[in-house]
Amino acid sequence: MELTLPDIGEGIAEGEVVRWLVAEGARIREDEILVEVLTDKANVEIPSPVNGTLVKIVAPPGRTLKVGETLAVIEPSGGAAVRGAAPAGASATPVVRKLAKDLGVDLESVKGTGPGGRVTEEDVRRAAAPESGAPSGPRAPAEERVPFRGKRRMIARKMASAKTRVPHVLLVDEADVTGILAQRENLRETAGREGIKVTVLPFIIQAAAAALRLHPGLNASLDEEREEIVLKKSYDIGVAVDTEDGLVVPVVRDAGARTILELAKEIERLSAAARGGNIAPRDLSGGTFTVTSIGSIGGLFSYPIINVPEAAILAAHRIVTRPVVRDGEIVPREMMYLSLSFDHRIVDGGEATRFLNAVIRRIENPEV
Repeated sequence: MELTLPDIGEGIAEGEVVRWLVAEGARIREDEILVEVLTDKANVEIPSPVNGTLVKIVAPPGRTLKVGETLAVIEPSGGAAVRGAAPAGASATPVVRKLAKDLGVDLESVKGTGPGGRVTEEDVRRAAAPESGAPSGPRAPAEERVPFRGKRRMIARKMASAKTRVPHVLLVDEADVTGILAQRENLRETAGREGIKVTVLPFIIQAAAAALRLHPGLNASLDEEREEIVLKKSYDIGVAVDTEDGLVVPVVRDAGARTILELAKEIERLSAAARGGNIAPRDLSGGTFTVTSIGSIGGLFSYPIINVPEAAILAAHRIVTRPVVRDGEIVPREMMYLSLSFDHRIVDGGEATRFLNAVIRRIENPEV
C-alpha cells in the first residue's frame, strides 16, 4: 500500500524529503512519525496511518514530490489498504538531532539501534567518540562541500524567481529615531512586568502599516494570469527572521490595529517559533507587505529582495548617532537608514517616495 505526500494545505503543492526516521523493513505503529518533508512554508512530519511494515522507501532524502506522489510502500497489519497520511504538524527539533548537530555528527551515516531503526542519543555519542588507538588521519581537506538542498535550496529558488520576474527599484532615505528610543524607554517598565522585550521593530511595523493605509498601492500584489492589481484590505506584515536554517518570514496579522506592546509580543512569539523550527504553516502565509531589520547585525543599508507576490519590502538598518541640523543648530541625533524595494510594474517612484515619507513622519512622531 502506498504512503503518499498528503495535501498539507496553505496552497502547498510539493515538498522535499529531508530525512527518513525509520528504515526499510522496520515494523511501524499507527501515528509513528516516518519521514520529515520540507515545504516552502515549514517542515512537516508524516506519520504512519496504520500498524504494519515499511516495505520500501520510494522517495529518498533530497527528492522533491508533488502532492499525491508516493513516498513509500507500507504493508499494513491485517491486510487493510491505505493511501496517504495526514501531517502531524510542524516539526520541532528533536533532542537527538540537536545532539548530533552539537557534536558534529552526520545522522545519515549513523546506524540506528533503537526501535524501528531509530537513531538514539547513545548512537550519536558513540559516533562522535574517537576510536582509541586509531592512527592519525590524512591532512584535513582545504574545502567542505555541503549539499545544496532543504531550506537553503527553497530560499534560493524563491529569491532567484523574485529577482528574475520582478523589476526591482531601490529607494533609500533616513529617519530620526530619537523619539522612538525615548518612547521605548518609557515602555520598558510596563513591558518588563509582562515579560516583553521591546525593540525598534514594532515601531517600524506600526509606521509602515499606517503609511500603507495612505498608499494602498504598496499593500498589493499583481495577478499576472488575470492581469489585475489586487489591493489588500488587511495589513498583515511579514517579518524577516534570521534562523540557523535560513531566512523565514512569519506574518504579524492585523498589524495596523495592534499597540507597540502587542506587536512586540507577537514578533517575539513568531521569531521564537521560527528559530525553534516549530512555526505553524499558517503563520508563514498571507503577508501583504514585509519588513526586514538587520540593524542589530550591522550594515549601512541594503537592497532587499521583494517577497513575491507582495509589491514592496522595507528594510531598517543600524542606528547611528550623527550630527544633524535642527532649528539652525548642529545637534546629535539617533539616525537610521531605510531602504525600500518596490515592484515597478505596480508602483511608480512618486508613490513609493510618498509612502516612505509617510513612514518617516510616523517614525519621527511616534506619539501621533
